[in-house]
Amino acid sequence: MRRSAAVSVASKPASARSSLMRTYLALLEEVERRRNRNRLAAYRPYERQAYFHAAGATHRERLFMAGNQLGKTRAGGAEWAMHLTGRYPDWWVGKVFDTPVRLWAAGVTGEGTRDNPQRVLVGPPQQQGAWGTGMIPADAIAGTVMGRGAPGALDSVIVRWGGGGDIQAGESVLSFKSYEKGREKWQGETLHGVWFDEEPPLDIYSEGLTRTNATDGITIVTFTPLLGMSDVVLRFLSAGEVERIGKR
Repeated sequence: MRRSAAVSVASKPASARSSLMRTYLALLEEVERRRNRNRLAAYRPYERQAYFHAAGATHRERLFMAGNQLGKTRAGGAEWAMHLTGRYPDWWVGKVFDTPVRLWAAGVTGEGTRDNPQRVLVGPPQQQGAWGTGMIPADAIAGTVMGRGAPGALDSVIVRWGGGGDIQAGESVLSFKSYEKGREKWQGETLHGVWFDEEPPLDIYSEGLTRTNATDGITIVTFTPLLGMSDVVLRFLSAGEVERIGKR
């Protein structure tokens, strides 16, 4: 009897440790799941991103021009998610909308829009189960409308605006566009903002800017400069900056 009791007593600590480990791992998995479903809450811009955001308080048009993999699209996605949800962090000093918004996000082609701004905002295009792991928090996505072009491409997203939980103040609408269909497809809408991810032709840019006039809205442009001193780039440079570049 003593031998049996000794075995039983010795086994309890190991069992308890195993139970604690399982609980700990489950908690870690839940923390990771919640983090993935609310990446916006963890967004902290580095200096250049912060400057880009802050400029929105006084400028309707902004350009974030930098090399590859330097956080341009991430910055654009984070800001668009804030406007769409109304969830501005304590450190935010940029543009603020106090109502639900209508925003566009656009790339050169349908595939490019899907693989860049849509992916950053919503999540992996080809994995619907992972939608909600982009910058728009999962609990803020009220609905999606599929596009008719590239596989996995969305036409639009309905986003809960103004808080969280069961009580919502309204809904924002995000639509995805591309430059390849021409300026005519950019006409008619009244918008609070247009995000050009990759450099647009001047006529597309001008049409997008026009869509925001009635709302005192904004345009943001994020791209790596591949077209040199284009008309769009020149809009954002002072005469002195153009002269300095010309002397290089």
